[in-house]
Amino acid sequence: MGERPVITRQDDEVLVVSVGDVELFTYVHRPSTPAFEGPKPYLHPVRTLAGDVVTAFRPHDHRWHKGVQMTATDVSGENFWGGVSYVRDQGYVALPNVGTMRHEDFTITETGDEVHVGEMLSWFTEAGQHWIHETRQFTVRDVEEDSWTLEFATTLTNVRAEPLVFGSPTTNGRELAGYTGFFWRGPRSFTDGTVIAADGGSGEEMMGKSARWLAYIGQHDEVDRTSTMLFVDHPANKNTTWFVRTTLFAAVNPSFAFFDTVELPSGESLTLRYRLVIANGEWGREHVESYVEKHPW
Repeated sequence: MGERPVITRQDDEVLVVSVGDVELFTYVHRPSTPAFEGPKPYLHPVRTLAGDVVTAFRPHDHRWHKGVQMTATDVSGENFWGGVSYVRDQGYVALPNVGTMRHEDFTITETGDEVHVGEMLSWFTEAGQHWIHETRQFTVRDVEEDSWTLEFATTLTNVRAEPLVFGSPTTNGRELAGYTGFFWRGPRSFTDGTVIAADGGSGEEMMGKSARWLAYIGQHDEVDRTSTMLFVDHPANKNTTWFVRTTLFAAVNPSFAFFDTVELPSGESLTLRYRLVIANGEWGREHVESYVEKHPW
């Protein structure tokens, strides 16, 4: 086992969790994000135990990509992702529909070798309507010699009087662009990285496919090191389909509404859970499979 994770900073804007002298991540819960980019909490920078940064922030090609975020590209026509919206038969269009996810409160506990963060959030449309109450939990756990784990869970409750329909650019007509939900944007140097997945899957052929886990391996600039990002889907999640890019930019998203919309009736809730393992070095298929087997849900 490695050192114990601890909270080393908490104020009105950020929360920082560290192991030893390495800040594992900064969670910006009250960001100064331009309205067009869909203000919402995000984790950046996220680091390996070696101190290497494995996230990108506000890249020039998609300024609304910020490290690791919980997002939603289309919620009954409202865009909680940020930026332009994909409109069937029109393409991407800038619309007055970019919502916000607002931090309300934290419940934080440090127990043994884990840090648990509970958060309450409210999702508001651009017009100021409160549509979703979110209960979010993330836990830093399983700090080992060369890796650590971020376990992320969210429960979205529809507080609107009408059903909410979650979709994606693909449900609106764009082929293989089903991104929505828990999203990671990698550093520029991770472009053209290596993707491996459960059951022999690999490469960008995993776009639009299902798998129990998916790993992205990227190289860093400036230092002669490689890192592995292992995403593990929870068995209770329904219809998880992988959005993954290696060319143009590095990104992974276990989408919950890739090909099909998800309807959430008024007053009902949707729960999603994922694990993200941040590891030093290049983990091969056998290493990943062994790790997943030793760390079951």
